Amino acid sequence: MKHPARWIATAVAVVLVALAVVFGTQIGNDPRADASRSQLAGKDAPKFTVKTLDGTTLTKADLAGKATIVNFWNTWCIPCREEAPDLQAFYAKHADDPDFQMIGIVRDDNKGAVEKWVKNRGDEWLIAMDPGGNAALAFGTRGQPETFAVSPDGLIVGYQFGPSSVADLDTLLAAARGGVGA
Repeated sequence: MKHPARWIATAVAVVLVALAVVFGTQIGNDPRADASRSQLAGKDAPKFTVKTLDGTTLTKADLAGKATIVNFWNTWCIPCREEAPDLQAFYAKHADDPDFQMIGIVRDDNKGAVEKWVKNRGDEWLIAMDPGGNAALAFGTRGQPETFAVSPDGLIVGYQFGPSSVADLDTLLAAARGGVGA
């Protein structure tokens, strides 16, 4: 090496740039992100088609007229496992409300694993499969879990990146009922 000082300066610059990129993207991925962080904030929910575990086709049209919570998850996702008890508790709290629905869309997972998960946990809310990830892509998801609040008129009005607590879900539902961002 003819110029060790130049090599060291270059290495330090590369490390600093890498750190800036890593920390800069982490700041933008606040797990308590609101609707303004979703590219769909204030827009119509995207068109999608998924199949429930019993084979029923579910589309955007099925969201109409109800305050809807849409949660993207899968069985092998650790944060999804962490939020699962809160999702079920939240659903149980609101299950009798005829103007409410909650849909879990499972991205890229094995249907047998999902059916076993639902049976073992006793989850009662509607679960649908998204084997190609097309619904997740339509919603612009960046990972899982991600939860969207959809108003009865079909607007995305709330968003949560990362695990949701019952309180988070209550906030999203209030946004869905009110038609304003969470």
